[in-house]
Amino acid sequence: MANAILTPEEELALRKPIDEHVGAIQAKIDALRVDGTDKVIALEGSIDDAKRDKILTKDERDRAIAAYEKDLSKAKAVESQNKSQVDALIKEAVDYLSAHYDKDYLDAVKASCAAEKVVAKQDYDKHLAQLEKEHQANLAKLSDNAEIKDENYVYKNRRFDAKIEYEKDLQRIKDRGHEAFIHRYHLIDMLRMSKFTFAENQAQRWENYQYTFDRRQFLLRNGLYIAILAVFIGLCIAAPIVKGTQLLTVNNVLNILQQASPRMFLALGVAGLILQTGTDLSIGRMVGMGMTASTIIMHQGINTGTVFGVTFDFTSVPVVGRIILALVVCIVLCTFFATIAGFFTAKFKMHWFISTMANMLIIFGLLTYATKGVSFGSIEPSIPSMMIPKIGDFPTIILWAVAAIAIVWFIWNKTTFGKNMYAVGGNQEAAAVSGINVFWVMLGTFMLAGVLYGFGSWLECMRMTGSGSAAYGQGWETDAIAACVVGGVSFTGGIGKISGVTIGVLIFTALTYSLTILGVDTNLQFVFSGIIILLAVTLDCLKYIQKK
Repeated sequence: MANAILTPEEELALRKPIDEHVGAIQAKIDALRVDGTDKVIALEGSIDDAKRDKILTKDERDRAIAAYEKDLSKAKAVESQNKSQVDALIKEAVDYLSAHYDKDYLDAVKASCAAEKVVAKQDYDKHLAQLEKEHQANLAKLSDNAEIKDENYVYKNRRFDAKIEYEKDLQRIKDRGHEAFIHRYHLIDMLRMSKFTFAENQAQRWENYQYTFDRRQFLLRNGLYIAILAVFIGLCIAAPIVKGTQLLTVNNVLNILQQASPRMFLALGVAGLILQTGTDLSIGRMVGMGMTASTIIMHQGINTGTVFGVTFDFTSVPVVGRIILALVVCIVLCTFFATIAGFFTAKFKMHWFISTMANMLIIFGLLTYATKGVSFGSIEPSIPSMMIPKIGDFPTIILWAVAAIAIVWFIWNKTTFGKNMYAVGGNQEAAAVSGINVFWVMLGTFMLAGVLYGFGSWLECMRMTGSGSAAYGQGWETDAIAACVVGGVSFTGGIGKISGVTIGVLIFTALTYSLTILGVDTNLQFVFSGIIILLAVTLDCLKYIQKK
């Protein structure tokens, strides 16, 4: 085994012929690039510098650029003239590396690293055995409990030190193998001037992933997804046995996406609040309010129910006008109440839990009192086919959700407001010191959430063809919050991605849909949701503790 282990000198001796051969080709290429490619790069840089130089007058700048461009034209001609020779030399060097690098060098280094790992493990085991022997010998000499306790403490520390040394050895071996692997691409980098083929890029990415892979971090980031995937696979296996039906069908997938679409708006709204260490308990009641308002406006015929004793009749308004009016009313109502909660949270530093819980109670109380808790029936049957028609079997309501994802992603990642959201979520005090208006960022986040809640409830009204009532949407806040947490939006603030929110919504909707098909009681579904939330937040807390 020891014979397979290369010394640093032996490793360099194996690599030396490769470096010399490729180095000789590289020297020829460099000589051909001196008056061509190298000058092109330098002159293009000079032209850019001249364009940005504010000291020069316009005439001086134009003359300088004209001179550079004249030289650049000559350099490009030389580059073009030498291109075939350079390409041939590059191919010769790359072919040589393909034929010799692994066979003459890398395979030997890999074998050496594998042998080193075995020896390191053997040495570690021997060290532990020696420590155990010394520990037992020392305990045999002691009778005082305090001294025994001290000896146990010292023994534990020695074992820990031995483990640290073993891990250092493994890391050193890992570094050696990684450096041997990437040296090939260092040579290719110089040959091609940082241009790699697709296969070469993928090989480097895979190597870097393996090199930086950490099992603990991987499980912290993906453990919950793996567990949920395992549960979903189990449900797919159980469905044909228990219900005699396939769970993973095109129709079921489209149904899941259709159900997830309105919920996506709600999750995207509350995600911004969670990003700033907040939450929103009033989402479900916002949905009920929006559903009721939409149903009243888009109702088929004269409303049979009343609002504060008043019967509304919008039948004289054109259908398109009623659709737009319903959307505007939904957005205005949800944004109004969200702004109230946002004002008290941002202005008076009221806890998000309190301000949104108060909102929840106010909305539910007013809506129930105003409508007596009755359902307002169905909307005009032509409206869903106008706004969310099906193209074949494809429900276009999904496209509304895709548009919302794209818009909110743009706001989060490409606007100053989005960057300020992350800053405030990461550290309010630091954000304020850097000149960010924390009050308006927090209030703006609530208002954005209100707009999304209103849009989502309007879309849900069309999906369900009405049936608006004060009770509708109960419990939806837990689904929206849970989707965000599962998707990686951290309650510690400043951490989260729109892609994660999207995945979280799809996971929760798919799980709920699957449990429903299997006939699992709705109450038990809440248990599943609670367990998932608990696990998700636990993993999030572990990541935060480790980071601290």
